[in-house]
Amino acid sequence: MPAPTRLLFGFHAVTIRLKTAPASVQEIHIDASRRDARMHQFIERARAAGLRIVDSDDARLTQLSGNTRHQGVVARVEPVVLNKSLDDLLDAVEGPPLLLVLDGITDPHNLGACLRVADGAGAHAVIAPRDHAAGINATVAKVASGAAETVPYFMVTNLARTLGELKERDIRIVGTSDDAPRSLYQSDVAGPTAWVLGAEGGGMRQLTRKTCDELVSIPMRGTVESLNVSVASAICLYETLRQRS
Repeated sequence: MPAPTRLLFGFHAVTIRLKTAPASVQEIHIDASRRDARMHQFIERARAAGLRIVDSDDARLTQLSGNTRHQGVVARVEPVVLNKSLDDLLDAVEGPPLLLVLDGITDPHNLGACLRVADGAGAHAVIAPRDHAAGINATVAKVASGAAETVPYFMVTNLARTLGELKERDIRIVGTSDDAPRSLYQSDVAGPTAWVLGAEGGGMRQLTRKTCDELVSIPMRGTVESLNVSVASAICLYETLRQRS
């Protein structure tokens, strides 16, 4: 049976795949009318990797990617498994783990932005429930700017049970909530930490909330009531980095 394939689009997402797993790239479709310096460099890299390049037009690339923001580059690739399981990953982590848990994030743009933040902060993985959550697709990979190729993303059957298993590894589960009694700046998050964030507006589900060891808030001093989940993720993850330093 042939290996399943998916599509990546945009220079950054496809270039990261060329760097990290060139053997997984089956073919690359490019806009034949685009011949600027960036495209020339990209084509040279693809040819050096011995990859098949297919000349296409904008309409075909839009059809393939399902998006008009393909930048003239769409690749058909085989999925790359970053880690066989969350347990395998945690067994291999050196130092205190740092995880991002997303509960109810269904927008692929938000997921892509969260993966990008997680990569920047050096988080070891992003975890989400298998139901009511966005999976990795071409849009996620484009927004993530390559982070979908580097940050393990685990979709688990039972999120509360997974959080319980993290606790057994002495990983502290810290959730964010507008009504939490303390801010994240008053909490000790320097040790092994899994940050849990819910969807904007709805927040975490009740069972997820009850599973957390602590709930903290992000101080809001202006008129808006909440932040986009990727922005909130960045604040939380980088607060752990600040405390660890």
